[in-house]
Amino acid sequence: MYDNFGQFIDNKWHKSKENYEVINPSTEEVLGNASKASPDEVKLALESAAKGFVSWKNTQAWERSNKIRKIADLIRQRKDEIAKWIALEVGKPFTQAQAEAIASADIFEWNAEETKRIYGQTVESRFKDTRVIINYEPVGVVAGLVPWNFPCILASRKISTALGAGCSIICKPDVITPGSVMILIEIIKEAGLPNGTVNMLSGDPEAIATQLIDSDIIKKISITGSTRVGKLILKQAADKVQRVTMELSGHSPFIVHEDANIDRAVNMAMIAKYRNTGQVCISPSRFYIHESKKDEFTKKYVEQTQKLKLGPGIEKDTEIGPITTEKRINEIEELVRLTEKEGAKILCGGKKSANFNKGYFYEPTVFDDVGDDFTITQTEPFGPLSPMMSFSNFDDVIKRANNHPNGLAAYVCTSSMNLAHETSEGLETGMVAVNTPVVPTAETPFGGIKQSGYGREGGSMAIKDYLNLKYTHLGLKG
Repeated sequence: MYDNFGQFIDNKWHKSKENYEVINPSTEEVLGNASKASPDEVKLALESAAKGFVSWKNTQAWERSNKIRKIADLIRQRKDEIAKWIALEVGKPFTQAQAEAIASADIFEWNAEETKRIYGQTVESRFKDTRVIINYEPVGVVAGLVPWNFPCILASRKISTALGAGCSIICKPDVITPGSVMILIEIIKEAGLPNGTVNMLSGDPEAIATQLIDSDIIKKISITGSTRVGKLILKQAADKVQRVTMELSGHSPFIVHEDANIDRAVNMAMIAKYRNTGQVCISPSRFYIHESKKDEFTKKYVEQTQKLKLGPGIEKDTEIGPITTEKRINEIEELVRLTEKEGAKILCGGKKSANFNKGYFYEPTVFDDVGDDFTITQTEPFGPLSPMMSFSNFDDVIKRANNHPNGLAAYVCTSSMNLAHETSEGLETGMVAVNTPVVPTAETPFGGIKQSGYGREGGSMAIKDYLNLKYTHLGLKG
């Protein structure tokens, strides 16, 4: 499946001497052998990106915008092809994979418009014969480090924002899911950007990232990943004072207030929790249900969970797919057993699915009798695990929801506009969804606080992270 690709350097595909296997999580079979970049190829990509930056930064904003918009149009034309790769590599249900492809196109379209709206400023000078000018310039060559759970969307965020700002970029997809990013790169090639503007390296994550960040050519790093990996990259980037945008781990509270419509709250929770089999940084991972509504909510949530159709992502009627890797399903199994040992009660699921001879299928699992000190309420489960807890009053739930080192996203269900505002304002997170499961869109800022990272992707503010601010004090008389 990967024969037509390789390393994308200087607008060409290059075959590497070494390859690695990519596994289909639905069947445990080898999808194909993807190209593994050598240190020499990383060096070539850096050199190509340096040249590409010079060309791209001097391309006028309207022309850059037209190229980026063309990429959006081409993605929409090939959305089913991209979705197929995502479904095969991630195990994501095909309809969700299609939605990811469409959302990726939206991101490119958004940044095509933002390209034309990088506004400078003229400040009134205190001196009669001088002018004060403030403008933005592209930061330089960017390293975009992409995880496996939303490969196309997350690559699109980094690439399109960098392009909009006038930067060149080297994108590195995860070894687990290189295919959909390779298709995205092929689309970008078709759009006709200058050579070296976008490069892609596939292979050993640690080796490639280290070599990129060690290079004086890289001026900015954008990473989506775990807090652990983010800290390592931040330490390495500190040596060269490189700018870093980090979207890291989450542990999202899901709060259902006493006045909430329970049927709507359950439907909202089902969408938010089970998209991509719970392998989402903003997936609800701590459920706080008001004590008067906990039994009703939990009963209906379990009933809906048990109706989900588990199956391979490529099958059109699948609602929840496999865990993406063998390592992750083993970690989920270990966390389930530990949660049970710590005193929780399993209401449904709690084991690998017996309906499949092959594949990393795990039954969606709901726990009751969970304590705030349990491992599952402190460690990001990153899977289809739902721990249910109750609360008695507003101050209690806000304190407990905030008692975590991460602060990415949170969900709130209430019928009170006043309570909606008070809860959102009280939560220590970068994003809050009230009465909706939708958090990320192209036009909104995505990111967290505390150990969930800093900087934003999406919205009108994201492009500023790819720009340097320059102030010029101009004397009118030579």
